[in-house]
Amino acid sequence: QVQLVESGGGLVQAGGSLRLSCAASGRTFSGYTKGWFRQAPGKEREFVAAINWSGGVTRYADSVKGRFTISRDNAKNTVYLQMNSLKPEDTAVYYCAVISPGSWTRVDSWGQGTQVTVSS
Repeated sequence: QVQLVESGGGLVQAGGSLRLSCAASGRTFSGYTKGWFRQAPGKEREFVAAINWSGGVTRYADSVKGRFTISRDNAKNTVYLQMNSLKPEDTAVYYCAVISPGSWTRVDSWGQGTQVTVSS
C-alpha cells in the first residue's frame, strides 16, 4: 500500500506561481510513472501532467503546456508540480497519482488532494 500526501496548495493571484509537492511512503512505487490530476467544482477530474520513472519523459495537458513543469526526486520519493502564470481557470483540487504501467492516465493510487485557488 502506498500513501501519497500532497502539499503546497493555497490562494494566489492570477499570474502568480505555486509549487505542489507529493511525498510517497509505504510501497513507494519509485519505478512507476507519477502524475498530477485536478478537479474543479462541478467538473470531472482531468489529467494535468505525468512523468516517467526516470524523469526523462513527461506529458502535459494542452491547457498547462508551457506554464506547468512536473519533476521528481526518487531519492526523496517526491514528485513536484511547478505552476507558473496561473489563471483563474486553474482553480481546482490537485491530486497526485501513481499511474499504471503502460499508461499515462490510468491511476493505481490517489493522494488526498490539495486546493489551489487562483483569484482574478
